[in-house]
Amino acid sequence: MLLDDTSAEFQDFFERHYAELARLAHLLTGETDAADDLAADALIALWQRWDRLRAADYPLSYARGVVANMARERIRSAVRERRRIALFWSRSPEKTNGPDVAAVLDVRAALARLPFRKRACVVLRHAFDLSEKDTALALGISVGTVKSQTSKGMAELERVLDVPAVGTFAGRRGR
Repeated sequence: MLLDDTSAEFQDFFERHYAELARLAHLLTGETDAADDLAADALIALWQRWDRLRAADYPLSYARGVVANMARERIRSAVRERRRIALFWSRSPEKTNGPDVAAVLDVRAALARLPFRKRACVVLRHAFDLSEKDTALALGISVGTVKSQTSKGMAELERVLDVPAVGTFAGRRGR
């Protein structure tokens, strides 16, 4: 079966960007299994609007925004579910008093502690090496918000990971 131009265009977009969108979903949610589903769901949503999106200046930025929004909703849904379960069992979460081993902390665990917008800005800027402008486009926020959220997110990561504030985390600050 031959594909029409629109289908071929979308298939090319899918093949070029699916892995990146799945990686973005994984870094935002911390869930390997959910990452593929979120990327696929985002691409289905894009396909449904492809006639309009194919003419857009930045369809990849739009796709990143769709993935970010879906990841945020998944996180919110998981938080609500955990709260319902906690209420059902009427137990407060147990606190652990284990040793604090800062050297063992994983960056993904530290990222998971950041509020969603800070995490999204840090991930898009540093893991995906997007400019402030492209990050703003993907998240639908201003460049100034990207700058402040990235700066605050990096400061929190440095604090959590016990990285000396010598000016850079992964060599990227100020970019």
